[in-house]
Amino acid sequence: MSAEWTADEMMTVAAARQLRDDTACFVGIGLPSTAANLARATHAPRLVLIYESGCLGAKPDRLPLSIGDGILADTADAVVSVPEVFNYWLQPGNIDVGFLGGAQLDRYGNINTTTIGGDYRDPKVRLPGAGGAPEIAASCREVIVIMRQSPRTFVERVDFVTSFGYGTGSGDRERLGLRGAGPQVVITDLGILRPEPSSRELVLTELHPGATVEQARAATGWQLRVADDLRTGEPPTGSELSVLRALKAATGGNRSASNA
Repeated sequence: MSAEWTADEMMTVAAARQLRDDTACFVGIGLPSTAANLARATHAPRLVLIYESGCLGAKPDRLPLSIGDGILADTADAVVSVPEVFNYWLQPGNIDVGFLGGAQLDRYGNINTTTIGGDYRDPKVRLPGAGGAPEIAASCREVIVIMRQSPRTFVERVDFVTSFGYGTGSGDRERLGLRGAGPQVVITDLGILRPEPSSRELVLTELHPGATVEQARAATGWQLRVADDLRTGEPPTGSELSVLRALKAATGGNRSASNA
């Protein structure tokens, strides 16, 4: 991407910029957690991070290794049971933003984290599974997705719908009675996609610095549409990169200590 930053760093920074102060974010582990913690450590210090393990308002000074990482409970405003975080916070629609990743994504924002190839009982690859992602996708007021873009991950049709995006297009969420608005933005290592208002198909609206439309189309398993007003985003600032790298370095040190 650049001699100054990597494609993953650009993707993480772009994702962090989507998060706003004074909102509650239900965070998945991995890339979503990295971006959410970067946002809280930079432009959104009052961003409330909620983890599936029941940690509300967690403020880790390094990236958690899992939803069960003790640093989440140690730094949280409150710790509640898993049923409580789902029944009283997530499902009633009290969470502003759900932040998800996945193994596959299709043109309507449906996510697969269950199986690849074959059928459910005999797949080629069995993935970690759903966790809380289906409820996050259904009930958060809006959803942000972060994934590396390639023909293997951005597919015409997901092999299994783990987390519902827009189904087969406009109107499907409403017919199912889903509370949340669905995926509003998808951030990749090449750019940003957003759903087209009438069809709900994902459209490329922004490229990261150095990326091209040709690269984005080659990394997509469907005929990717490009917005008429396609723009190029801002590169990471020195401050954003410094904080991101410090978070990762602290996490690496903790992992080494735990393995000693």
